[in-house]
Amino acid sequence: MSRPKPKIGTLGQFLILSIALLFLFLFIQSPNYVCKYPPPDPFYRPQFSAVEGLDSDYGSLGVPWCRSKHGLTVKWTTKDLLRGLEEFVPIYETRPIKNNMYGMGFDHSFGLWFIARWLKPDLMIESGAFKGHSTWVLRQAMPEAAIISLSPRHPEKYLRKEPAYVDGNCTYFAGKDFVDFGSVDWNNILNKHGVTDLSRVLVFFDDHQNELKRLKQALKAGFTHLVFEDNYDTGTGDHYSFRQMCDQFYIKGGGHSCFRDSDEARTREKRRKFWEKAVDIEELCGPGDAWWGVRGDMRDNFNHSNKAISLSKHFENSRFVESVLDVYWELPPVAGTSLTHQTRYDPARATVPIVEDGRYGLFQKLGLTRLETSVFNGYTQMVYLQISRPDS
Repeated sequence: MSRPKPKIGTLGQFLILSIALLFLFLFIQSPNYVCKYPPPDPFYRPQFSAVEGLDSDYGSLGVPWCRSKHGLTVKWTTKDLLRGLEEFVPIYETRPIKNNMYGMGFDHSFGLWFIARWLKPDLMIESGAFKGHSTWVLRQAMPEAAIISLSPRHPEKYLRKEPAYVDGNCTYFAGKDFVDFGSVDWNNILNKHGVTDLSRVLVFFDDHQNELKRLKQALKAGFTHLVFEDNYDTGTGDHYSFRQMCDQFYIKGGGHSCFRDSDEARTREKRRKFWEKAVDIEELCGPGDAWWGVRGDMRDNFNHSNKAISLSKHFENSRFVESVLDVYWELPPVAGTSLTHQTRYDPARATVPIVEDGRYGLFQKLGLTRLETSVFNGYTQMVYLQISRPDS
């Protein structure tokens, strides 16, 4: 006759379970037995996926904006920009120059049109016309306003081989009649156009000249509203820009380290694989670890004239800019990278887009899905300035 098996009480079951959990805890904590998986790569970008260029990605490497002397900003809002986009997309689809290679793409075309529409100037001046696309954009914004166009080559020269635009109500200083912006007798020109209030004039620069030089010339002439098309980021471009000038350690998002094993260096190296215009540390830093401007150079005139500047001079330039700035505003990208599929500019050095990633319904509603992907590849931080002489 077999003996009955002893029963384990509730307390005994609790002790056995506790011991088992303790051994399990010690087992999984052992470095020899932990299952390790690589951490998710924040820079992984599946082709055309919904996570490409997430909002959190924008500005992650810093976006140094020039500081205005009185802390003012523009009066328009994101809602105004969205309403403007809805109106501008059908206009843009009628553009005479469909393939504006080496000229403005959609983002900057919209930015110029929007600013001109908002300011409603009596006279618009452009320095650098190329094939006339920017002239056409200004005309769409202000159908009745006078335009003065300065360009070494007259847009009509392009008509012989490709689409171009020549405006019938535009005064051209182009071709054999070309005069550089800094050499124009503006008092005489403005008198001929009956302009007495210079706050009613908008000046647009797309001439690839040192923007500090252009700022001083515009200030001397008395102009107050300026737009610069190519506001190149530090380490890029063929001329000294406001983005470069205001990339300073004392400005939020500004300043750089040339230490090759820094977090910035590692981040830039990864991003270089995904964005054509991203700049790694080797490209950013020149002799003596000079990172300001383009590797320590102040570029000018389509990169035909370069001058090395010291960090102290670079700082001095930034302080001068601040002394004359009433308003500084960089045009945001029109839409997030997962929507536009652009592959050139690095969103880590750009502000949050007007149409944020993930808002495909809005992107479609605005008509942006009708545009070719290539038109979104020309973003270079277009900037609007309102300036005045330094306070005494």
